[in-house]
Amino acid sequence: MSATLTAGRPMRKSRYRGRRLLTRTAAALLGVVLTIWTIIPVYNMLLIALSEEGDEFTGTVWPSDPSFESFRVIWTEGYWYLENFWHQFGNSCIIGLATMVLTVLVGSLASFAMGRMRLRKARLIGDLSLLTYAVPASFLVIPFTRLMHIYGLVDNLWSVIAAEVTFATPYAILIFHQYGKLIPLELDDAARVDGATPFQVYWRIYLPLMAPALAVVATFALLLAWNEYLYQYLLLSSRRSMTVAVAIDQFFDSDEAPWNYMMAVALVYSLPPIAVYYALRRYMVAGLTMGGVK
Repeated sequence: MSATLTAGRPMRKSRYRGRRLLTRTAAALLGVVLTIWTIIPVYNMLLIALSEEGDEFTGTVWPSDPSFESFRVIWTEGYWYLENFWHQFGNSCIIGLATMVLTVLVGSLASFAMGRMRLRKARLIGDLSLLTYAVPASFLVIPFTRLMHIYGLVDNLWSVIAAEVTFATPYAILIFHQYGKLIPLELDDAARVDGATPFQVYWRIYLPLMAPALAVVATFALLLAWNEYLYQYLLLSSRRSMTVAVAIDQFFDSDEAPWNYMMAVALVYSLPPIAVYYALRRYMVAGLTMGGVK
């Protein structure tokens, strides 16, 4: 009987290794398929941007005569739809960065007060803030536009920033509050014993230990503002105050839309969030997996 058990162990090990190898192979193939599926639209955009004629994608793997003329036109603002491109690009950067900073500031201060100052019914406050997501943002655009008219902020970048911070802050409070539970309260007590003020505890202890969560929320807020279109379209009317997201829509008003310019603008417009993501991805991985290991 012992000989039978001894002979059965290698068989079970070989079966386990075979299943593990099959699982890894299937996961690798699925990853390759998803990667190709994700890259194809971006690669299509690049092919059109490199086309001198501005034609749509014709199925070629690589253009026979690639041209960087569309990128040169963007750089020099040599097309009449691109006359204020870099100013509009700056508007997009201002809205994105301001939304990111204000969301992190408001969310971290709120979560610090809820979790570290031992406020009563702090959990209820956090849950109530999430109720804002129960109403779609498109339903709030009319009253929000009316408020901006009342306060004289129409065609002003701060109107869009206020809207984006409003929609990003509840998520920020949730992430900060949950991550803050992993930081021992004894650190705050020890700092107060040494004479630290609440602001010093927030600045010197809370924020440094919250770096992964800060990276997650900052990236989320930046992408939310960067990809937003509806509020920017309704609140920003003049060409000088427009963002790139709104300006791209003007290309569709042309009888002969220059697709190569459109795709080149889209590629250039996508570079800042990609750079921010790769700069903060080390912290984002830690923030997104928070609480997984205790």
